[in-house]
Amino acid sequence: MAIKPGLQLKLGQQLTLTPQLQQSIRLLQLSSLELAQEIEQALNDNPLLECDDPPVGAAMRIAADGAILSEMAPAGSGAGAAAEQDAGEGENDTAAGMSGLDWGRVRSERDEDDDAPGAWAATATSLRDHLKGQLATTSASPRDRALVEMLIESLDEHGYLAASLEELLAICPTEAGVELEDLATALKLLQSFDPPGVGARSAAECLGIQLDAFAARVPAPCPSEVIAHAKTIVSEHLHLLAARDLQKLARTLELTEEQVQQASALIRRLNPYPGVGFTETAIDYVVPDILIRKHRNGWVAQLNPDVMPRLRLNLAYAAVVRQERSKEGFSQWSSRLQEARWLIRNIQQRFETIQRVAQAIVDRQAGFFAHGAIAMRPLVLREIAETLELHESTISRVTTNKYMSTPFGVFELKYFFGSHVATDTGGAASSTAIRALIKQLIGDEDPREPLSDSRIAELLAGQGLVVARRTVAKYREALKIPAVALRKSP
Repeated sequence: MAIKPGLQLKLGQQLTLTPQLQQSIRLLQLSSLELAQEIEQALNDNPLLECDDPPVGAAMRIAADGAILSEMAPAGSGAGAAAEQDAGEGENDTAAGMSGLDWGRVRSERDEDDDAPGAWAATATSLRDHLKGQLATTSASPRDRALVEMLIESLDEHGYLAASLEELLAICPTEAGVELEDLATALKLLQSFDPPGVGARSAAECLGIQLDAFAARVPAPCPSEVIAHAKTIVSEHLHLLAARDLQKLARTLELTEEQVQQASALIRRLNPYPGVGFTETAIDYVVPDILIRKHRNGWVAQLNPDVMPRLRLNLAYAAVVRQERSKEGFSQWSSRLQEARWLIRNIQQRFETIQRVAQAIVDRQAGFFAHGAIAMRPLVLREIAETLELHESTISRVTTNKYMSTPFGVFELKYFFGSHVATDTGGAASSTAIRALIKQLIGDEDPREPLSDSRIAELLAGQGLVVARRTVAKYREALKIPAVALRKSP
């Protein structure tokens, strides 16, 4: 049977993502920092784009309590003009260049290199420099100093010796003739430095070094027998102390509970992380995309002008492109001009979508902004999507890595979504509100008789919230609250 070739026509519809739509979707899911990097790359690649000043919080000031102190500038209302101006090639590029994105305010310039007088005095001394300064005042030989410096460089951020002496011995050059006893001697010298406990290889050794320092004081801060009991506890029974099982600890050591409590009180005065005070912790600031303001009719979500770029077309280059249409190479510059317009329009659409979604969240979580997390109501992405006539995936992109400044702090937009917990009246309560209520109950408990997970479940049931004990335990662990045994005070 022979097969005859033939042609056939078939009509069909297919959804195709245009480059402009793909860029819009990609920009929507970027965080403020990622958007700033995207804009910087576009400015470097496309000479037809220009930006008055860098986005993302150039003038943002954060108070000690986390409150935002920058003044709010009103957002522009030219959002819809740009779409109409881009309809033809002969449009007015001056208006299109502003495109509704010139929403930021003019901020004063400041040279970042101009440090305040005396700023050098605020520079913290690192742990390694602090220890090396003490080493320089000792009468140790150059060889011993070199070994101690090697140990200092091996300390972690908590002041503990991260590597064993055997591992350090293995990296010493053979011709140096270093032995394990030499490293042990150098470690003993290091452990005599300030802060007490530095150079320890475990928590028990760290606490033991500090107790030895207490015992060497004249006069001693407490009776010698209390120090001796404390040394026994940290060296042999630290796990019982961590579990706060003082009764078993008293039986094991054949001591009275009062003696164990005295030793436990002494141990609590010690510092298990001696190097933390010298660690310079880098603070990660979050610049919110949305600022919440209280108005007469309720709460209003406003775009933060500090994250909105002053992006526009370079008018001089755009005018040259229009005049050189008939010359060779025009198509390349025309494409650049179109890309610039797309980027400006898509960034504008990104901020408008974020503002719409944020306002919809604020409308449904008005109780949170008035009373806190305890008044949070259940909310899912589908509810916001149906209200705004958007797809759930769009809402998911908008709420990822976007932050909102509220009277109770800065939260990611996803924080306002949560599953529901049934009530005895047939209603539903937000899981976020349940966690806030659990935190409140534990915060108000008697430290000598803390609430168990079962008791917390009973208290929640008394308020009409049907929550199982294991659910309470899961929420408590998510809040990083220890179990009842670890919360009990002697």
